[in-house]
Amino acid sequence: MARLLLFGGKGGVGKTTTSAATAVWLADSGLRVLLVSSDPAHSTSDSLSVELGSSPTPVDGVPGLFGLEMDPESKISSVLPKMGEMMNGMNGPGGLGGLGGLSMMLDPNAKEEMESVRDEVKTSDMVIPGLDEALAFDELLRHVEDPTWDVIVFDTAPTGHTLRFLSLPELIEAWSDRLIRMMRVSGGLRSMLFGRKESDSMKEELERFRRRVLHVRRVLSNEEITSFTLVTIPERMGINETLRAHESLQEYKLPVPNCLVNRVTPEFEHPFLAKRRMAELARVEELTSEMPDVNIAIMELLDDEVVGIAALRKVGAQLYGDVKAHPSDLGPHKVGKAIQHSIHRGMTREVMGEIERISLHYPGIDRDDLSLRSEDGVLFVGLNGREREVETSVPTKASRVKAKLEGDVLHLDVPLESE
Repeated sequence: MARLLLFGGKGGVGKTTTSAATAVWLADSGLRVLLVSSDPAHSTSDSLSVELGSSPTPVDGVPGLFGLEMDPESKISSVLPKMGEMMNGMNGPGGLGGLGGLSMMLDPNAKEEMESVRDEVKTSDMVIPGLDEALAFDELLRHVEDPTWDVIVFDTAPTGHTLRFLSLPELIEAWSDRLIRMMRVSGGLRSMLFGRKESDSMKEELERFRRRVLHVRRVLSNEEITSFTLVTIPERMGINETLRAHESLQEYKLPVPNCLVNRVTPEFEHPFLAKRRMAELARVEELTSEMPDVNIAIMELLDDEVVGIAALRKVGAQLYGDVKAHPSDLGPHKVGKAIQHSIHRGMTREVMGEIERISLHYPGIDRDDLSLRSEDGVLFVGLNGREREVETSVPTKASRVKAKLEGDVLHLDVPLESE
């Protein structure tokens, strides 16, 4: 399982630059890194000067680095097909218009309920707060569970979006009955005949989705997998929002080991600039006082914008120091100068005589969550019901693979000789 590094904060404080510089630095250190952005403005592509897509794209000039910009047009039907069907049918022949008229003829109370639902649809637009973020984090988890990545660097949307996602399981529970009521009424005559069956299916689907969101929340709160770096600027609004975000993230037990104060005025012998720097450093001290358990780092304002790989490497050097080859084992290692991260490899390989040993890092994993099978010589490892192909040097069968879980590491010994 990959290490997940999230960078968050209010808009316009340098999250994209910081996350992109981090990803480049880690890839230069020999790690396999995926840089993910949920920003619909495609700022990550601009920062790297590389056109990214909705699937992992190699970044030219940085071996081992891939980028991905999530598709903002993700459909709700991809994770909640029944809800998607309901939303598509709201304006269809059997929706609030068509068969809805028949239901009003058959049920004298339907007219009042239909008008009430119409008002609800207008105000809510049938969107659960945090659902967009849930789609993004659910997709992100697929990559975190992919053993081929060592580190996932996530340039998040502004922190408020992340907090909306974290509160989603409780919102789904509160919205469930309301959504089902909308489905019944909007379904008109069809819902009168089959309402209970469809309602039960909707409830089951929402409950499955709620459990998936809770699983993502558990991963995000596991400090062996995830760390959240707050990025801000030394201005009152930025500092206040950072303190509020830190308090909220703590409520959900998200690990926040670092905070970067970006664009601090450099030290110059000029009265105006010296006064400004003094005020900014006072705000940095305020953060240090209010968040004593967080490493507070500063990045001074640069003399030019940061665009392209060369510029990102300069920022990475300021944040983490000189690039060093990352150790080949799976254990956690502290890296960084201004900002520090604990990094581990997601997967390693070594040949020991007639055996290829593949080691996969799964922090906090339960043995019951793992599965192993093969198909046509291809090996698959399952984690929480989601399978991933594990590439082996030779075609193999699961029955011939010796699997052993030692702590957080799953060792797979694959025979290299043919059966």
